[in-house]
Amino acid sequence: MVQGRRLLIVDDQPANVQMIGSMLAQLGVEIIPATDGPTALKRMQLRPPDLVLLDLMMPDMDGFEVCRRIREQPVFADIPIIFLSAADEKSLVVRALEAGGVDYITKPFNQAELLLRVRTHLTLKATRDRLRQLAEDKDELLGILAHDLRNAIGSVHMTAQVLSRKAGQIADPRLQTLSDNIHGATSRTLAFLKEFLANAAADRVMTLRREPVSLRDLAVQLLKQHQEAAQRKNLSLELEAGPDEVLADADPTALRQVVDNLLSNAIKFSPIGKKIRVTIRSNGGSTDLIVKDEGPGFTPEDKEKMFFRYRRLSARPTDGEPSTGLGLSIVKRLVDAMQGEIICDSTPGSGTVFIVRLPQNTNSEVHSSRPGTSQDEPGALAANEDKHA
Repeated sequence: MVQGRRLLIVDDQPANVQMIGSMLAQLGVEIIPATDGPTALKRMQLRPPDLVLLDLMMPDMDGFEVCRRIREQPVFADIPIIFLSAADEKSLVVRALEAGGVDYITKPFNQAELLLRVRTHLTLKATRDRLRQLAEDKDELLGILAHDLRNAIGSVHMTAQVLSRKAGQIADPRLQTLSDNIHGATSRTLAFLKEFLANAAADRVMTLRREPVSLRDLAVQLLKQHQEAAQRKNLSLELEAGPDEVLADADPTALRQVVDNLLSNAIKFSPIGKKIRVTIRSNGGSTDLIVKDEGPGFTPEDKEKMFFRYRRLSARPTDGEPSTGLGLSIVKRLVDAMQGEIICDSTPGSGTVFIVRLPQNTNSEVHSSRPGTSQDEPGALAANEDKHA
């Protein structure tokens, strides 16, 4: 990890540069010499080093100024800088570290100490570079998978459209509901993948849009969507909401993904014949969407790791459903991106309550989660009393 790395040695005394270079020769590194700050900065632009050994006391441009100029350039942000100085005053050491140095070595040098510190920081730099490359490779792979998944989901989406039309022709209400669910789910998945790919192409960071979202409309639609799965386990789905409209300031696609995951988990881990309740309420300047189930609950150990990826928890699906260990990590990431909070209240054997707390929006123009959705659409849940979905 060390051999072949480049070191920039900056010292106004050429003899010091030569001496340090001789000491470090056994590491198999390439030495770039500079005897003043401006020369060091120019050589960094031409050949960025993996480590800078920087003399603190130099005429015209001292080490503090050189370090400041290096740190001003984002391309050099990860290059470690070790300060070299004959002065060992604590105030200077603190100032050097505050300026952006990672270490401070006093003159005259102890060769073994110098070699050890240089080797350590070069190894750390190599490890960071490797981790960054792995992260970039992972992001690229995710982009490819998302692109391919979009094509597959698109095919399912078109098939669902055909099924929906056929169901209307033969007047089969159950087939119509199932095909509509597939059509709606694939539409939302395609929208989510489109946003993911667009943001990944821009800066590899998912940036979500913010607009008023009706929590009641969202809950009604998602409870309907999950009704078929709930019926297979004889689960009761209920909605509790006050008479006033509750609007969250959120990304509609991301929020749908969050609530869909929570409902899916509640159904997946609930024993047969139990109840799942969704509650919507205002909470000061924020809004709460609460999903409560009567499942096995979580242990304290579960709660410590539930929002990490690929972590399997103590509870198991009650009807053989698949579980990837990704759902809650996705929920946490999306809620955080919307500047919200996800809260879990659970004890073993007493069910689980998840609270999605988001900023409240007072905008009168409400975003409908699906074209044509209305509070008064046939089959919608009443907003001011408990009903089965």
